[in-house]
Amino acid sequence: MTFSDPILCRRAFLSSLGLTVTALATGCATQSPPLVIASPPSVPAEPPMQSISESALLMYRAMPEERFPIPAVDLTKLEPRFRRQVVDYPSVEKPGTVIVNTTERYLYLIQEGGTAMRYGVGIGRSGFDWSGRAHIAYKREWPVWTPPSDMIARQPSLEKWRNGQPPGISNPLGARALYIHQGNRDTLYRLHGTGEVHTIGKAISSGCVRLLHQDIIDLHDRVRSGSTIIVAA
Repeated sequence: MTFSDPILCRRAFLSSLGLTVTALATGCATQSPPLVIASPPSVPAEPPMQSISESALLMYRAMPEERFPIPAVDLTKLEPRFRRQVVDYPSVEKPGTVIVNTTERYLYLIQEGGTAMRYGVGIGRSGFDWSGRAHIAYKREWPVWTPPSDMIARQPSLEKWRNGQPPGISNPLGARALYIHQGNRDTLYRLHGTGEVHTIGKAISSGCVRLLHQDIIDLHDRVRSGSTIIVAA
């Protein structure tokens, strides 16, 4: 006798007194033909991630030609609104002026025709922010970073860089730096590069305005020394 037939299986269940109900039920389930289980209702697929344009990929490409090679930006970690782009921006300021809107987390470079090149930025956290009207005194490619004495006091580990940290991809100023002065006084604030994508759009630095390496290189090439910069709180 085989237990593959459901009827015989039931007869076996009734005649086999030495087995417990649980054991018999389990044996029948194993030997009986497989049950046909209805397929669960289909679940709609998650919408695909917003596609990234070829132009954006090119804009934030790797830059192996730089003195210190720069990796491509992971654009999945950057809000699309913070990508470099030309926007309408009527202004009474003359072309070449840099305006940083710390509330919006944007830097605008005024252009002709009521437009501006807009960049996403990271700004100084509360207590380390700065605002005002000044000028870009000079620019540097792959600058040396020298932490201020008060920063070293807060972070003693920076003592080793008191006389300057050599340039490089891990240098806090990144690929380029633009130095902000008011009159003849160095404000100690900079526009500089960073590879930390997650900081763009955040208030996280010690007062400086940071742009992605690819963006600060673009800005550096467009802005002239002596240009006006306005940082609006």
